[in-house]
Amino acid sequence: MTYFNEDDINELHHLYKINLINSCSGYKSANLIGSKSKDGKENVAVFSSVTHIGSSPAMLGLFMRPTTVIRNTYDNIKSTGVYTINHIHKSIIEDAHHTSAKYDASISEFDVTNLQSEYKNEFYAPFVKDTPIQLAMEFVETYDIKANSTILIIGKIIGIFIKNNLIEKDGFVNLSKAEVATVNGLDGYAIPENKVRLGYQRPK
Repeated sequence: MTYFNEDDINELHHLYKINLINSCSGYKSANLIGSKSKDGKENVAVFSSVTHIGSSPAMLGLFMRPTTVIRNTYDNIKSTGVYTINHIHKSIIEDAHHTSAKYDASISEFDVTNLQSEYKNEFYAPFVKDTPIQLAMEFVETYDIKANSTILIIGKIIGIFIKNNLIEKDGFVNLSKAEVATVNGLDGYAIPENKVRLGYQRPK
């Protein structure tokens, strides 16, 4: 096996180190975050840092890079208090990935890709049309990570839209049926296949 100690990691070429550290943690979620500014400009951006926080209340975390440069998604979430999480699936991977490009706030990623926005239940932030799982989120709070100046955004799920055939009898959402993507590192996309479900485990 290849081994890197802390000094080795620190001395790696910048891009090599970014790729190594971003991919060695394992597969991550692939989501499009939809938001809209107070003056009505839509924004959609790819994120691989959505994580489960708790089920009751239903909350998700979203890690965001430092705001030392303009972060349109962060600004929109803080100013309006709402956003959407939309699962990336196989047929939109290239357009979804392009939303990582740093466009000015005056340009909507919906206008430079084939992604389309849609609105449901009078929710202010846009959903991404035809994505199999769409979550309406309400901003709760932020935590500043002092170690590297990143930000953890905590949001509450206030609405869920899921394509009918994806929900199993026990509430399990079978993402593989919708060909939902996952991210390996920063730019490697895969379509996982659900092989097996194992029940709640107790001591033998």
